[in-house]
Amino acid sequence: MEELGAVLNSHGSEPSLRAIILDHAGKHFSFGASVEEHAPDAVAGMLPSFHALAKRILGIHVPTLVIVRGACLGGGLEVACLGHRIFAAPSASLGQPETVLGVFAPIGTALLPRLIGRQAAADLLFSGRSVNAAEALAMGLVASVDEDPLAAALDWARTHLVPKSASSLRFAARALGVSADGETLRVLDELEALYLGELMESADAVEGIAAFMEKRNPAWKDC
Repeated sequence: MEELGAVLNSHGSEPSLRAIILDHAGKHFSFGASVEEHAPDAVAGMLPSFHALAKRILGIHVPTLVIVRGACLGGGLEVACLGHRIFAAPSASLGQPETVLGVFAPIGTALLPRLIGRQAAADLLFSGRSVNAAEALAMGLVASVDEDPLAAALDWARTHLVPKSASSLRFAARALGVSADGETLRVLDELEALYLGELMESADAVEGIAAFMEKRNPAWKDC
C-alpha cells in the first residue's frame, strides 16, 4: 500500500498525464490483506491505512485502467474497483470472500452496488463466492476479457485517451468522481466505524478469523 501510494503521490499530478495503468507482477493480481492483518489487534491500523489509499486513488482524477490476471480477491478486488475500467485475462477470478471470515468488505460494500447493481453486489458480498472472467464481464464488473489484458488496455488508451486533452480528461474524471464517487467517500468513513467499532466487537468476527488461522471450521455463535 505504501509503495502504490508513493507512486501516486510522485506522478499523479503530472499535467500531461492522460492515464494510469495499474498492472501487477506474478500470476495473480492480489489476494488482499492477509488474514493476520484482519485480526483484532492489527485491523485497527490496517483498515484506516487501506481506506486512505482508496481515497487517494479516487482523488487522482486521471483515467485509471486496471489489469487483472489470476486471483483478484478481497482487498485486491476493492483496489481494482477503484479504477475506472478493469481489463481482465481469461484466468481472472474475482470475489469478496470476507464473509467466510465473519467480516465484510467496506470498500466493496461502498463500490459494488454502484458498479454492478444491488442484486449482483449482494450476490458477491453475501455469498463470498468468486466469479470467473466471463461472468464478471456479463455482470459489468470488468470492461473486457482478453488474452493479453495489458495490450488491450494500452490499445484502448492509445485510441481513446492519447488524442484527448489531458486537462479535459482530468475534468471529466473529476466530474465522474463528483457524481459517482462522492457517495463512496461519504459512506466509507461510516463503514469503517461500523467495522472497527461494532463488527470487531462481535464474537463471530473474532471466531471466523481465528478459525481460518487455525485451519479449522468456525463455530459460529451468531453474535
